[in-house]
Amino acid sequence: MSRSLLERRLVDVSDRLKRLRAEVGVAAEQVQHLVEEADEARLRALVSETPLADADAREAQRHADAHAKHRDELLRSIGELEREQDALLDRMAAELAGPTT
Repeated sequence: MSRSLLERRLVDVSDRLKRLRAEVGVAAEQVQHLVEEADEARLRALVSETPLADADAREAQRHADAHAKHRDELLRSIGELEREQDALLDRMAAELAGPTT
């Protein structure tokens, strides 16, 4: 692979990493907020002991869990991109070092 192609791929991976890291930061804040809401709903359900409050608490927890899953998927994507970036850098370093005899 040519050096210019490696550099373009590295820039692309770097840009994608920046976007995902920003997105995961937002997702983490949302998860924190939703977990707090789910905890409050669970407490209200315990105090009120009504089926409606229980349903609200379960729905709030499902919502928090869904956002946590999305955040975890973003983190997995970041890990994959970091591994791809490392591989590209290794490849570029090997090409710069030249052939070994």
